[in-house]
Amino acid sequence: MTTTAPSDVRPDPPESPDDRSLTEFGYRQELHRSLGRYASFAAGFSFISVLTTVFQFFAFGYAFGGPVFFWTWPAVLIGQLAVAACFAELAARYPISGAIYQWSSRLSNLSFGWFAGWIMVIGQIVVVAAAALALQMVLPAIWSGFQLVGSDPAPTSPDGAANAAVLGVVLLVLTTLVNLLDNRVMSAVNRIGVTAEIIGAVLIIVLLLTHSERSPGITFHTGAGTGTGLFGALMVGSFMAAYVMIGFDSAGEMSEETHHPRRTAPRTILTALGAAGLLGGLIVLGGLLAAPSLTDGRLGVDGLSYVLTSSLGDGVGRALLADVVVAIAVATLAIQTAACRMLFSMARDRQLPFSGRLAKVDPRTGMPTAPALVVGVLAAALLLLNFASPDAFLAIGTTCIVMLYLAYAMVTGPLLVRRLRGRFTADGTDETGAPLFSLGRWGVPVNALALVYGLFMTVNLAWPRAAVYDPAGGHWYFRWFTLLFLGLTLVAGAGYRAVKARATVAQAPEVVPASYA
Repeated sequence: MTTTAPSDVRPDPPESPDDRSLTEFGYRQELHRSLGRYASFAAGFSFISVLTTVFQFFAFGYAFGGPVFFWTWPAVLIGQLAVAACFAELAARYPISGAIYQWSSRLSNLSFGWFAGWIMVIGQIVVVAAAALALQMVLPAIWSGFQLVGSDPAPTSPDGAANAAVLGVVLLVLTTLVNLLDNRVMSAVNRIGVTAEIIGAVLIIVLLLTHSERSPGITFHTGAGTGTGLFGALMVGSFMAAYVMIGFDSAGEMSEETHHPRRTAPRTILTALGAAGLLGGLIVLGGLLAAPSLTDGRLGVDGLSYVLTSSLGDGVGRALLADVVVAIAVATLAIQTAACRMLFSMARDRQLPFSGRLAKVDPRTGMPTAPALVVGVLAAALLLLNFASPDAFLAIGTTCIVMLYLAYAMVTGPLLVRRLRGRFTADGTDETGAPLFSLGRWGVPVNALALVYGLFMTVNLAWPRAAVYDPAGGHWYFRWFTLLFLGLTLVAGAGYRAVKARATVAQAPEVVPASYA
């Protein structure tokens, strides 16, 4: 005789192929899987956010490199495309939140992967702070009333630095609130913002190119007055491109919330970086061609905001700057979301302090709420450094790039070792039955390029150049800020793991996450 279940008891919904791709790694589906291909693309593109970062660092790149700094853009793009291609392969094989941590752990071991994840999540928190600071580059240019502190809006001035911190904290409050809502709301905000950013970027490119004052040949002129020589100027000028083209791995971070992640994430990682690389390069070129003057000093201080308002008129220029504000807000949201997923993934494996709380997902919203609060508060605390000195702006920006580049190398390095040992396979199919994304015979050379490029840029960015980090002198700690911050991060991580290991031995044998056993 058969019986029926009581009316208030509902059977579990059938497991989808997407959920099964997570179950095979020992995890259960907790985050809500609601993102499609465009939402996945938006996650990567909005982290990169060409309008945010190009406007934020154009003046710095031009001040050191002159017009020739344009050529650092395609050089960095080639290097990062090699990294992105490696990540696309891994996203197809490991569609799990906490991408860098998960990939590095599975390619090497849990301890090495833990440090990759630890460096990455701290770097992401610093990137959140750096992105929020970008509002200072555009809001006062739109309306002087946004200069809430003092009267000088230049981010390198004491007034501008303090005001940047105030505006950044306000933005972080808003992005944290969105990250506490349903992930469909977060995704909708992200998609709308990315669409507006792409439209705005195309309009900016068209208007700048149609208002050109000179020919593209100007990009072969140095015009650098830093005394560092051409090579040194280009190495520093590459900071802008290096800062822009990071975060494309966010499409992999959102894998547990994406439909058909094995098929979708690899493609959106590459298309997000490719689209951002093309649009950003054309914006940089357009800014150089349309600038009213390359020698009056304003391009190296006010950057692209000066070009838009002076070449296109106040009305059009300010309207386009308003679109940049949207891009900055969405970028800050996307970066904070990526950091939240990294914290959640590591906590789920019981690899962080307060893991039980950090790994908790609200069943109604499908969002890990505690990580959103942690990231928002820590990023806001970093912004307070701007009150100490305007030089903190550059120190924060460069530090976050170095940490992400190092974390990337902690993935591409073990991946290359696996390839050379013949232990990385291209076998497998995605959710549609098609072969997984693979570099095939190009795997070793592309992977080697990705690793060499990543390590070179890490050293280049972290090099304690006095002319860059402490131009006024007297702030040695800003000159060495990146190395000091990275060292403290590693020491803190090692200290936590040592304490955790002693406590584990005293209580019970360490439990290795099932998916790594």
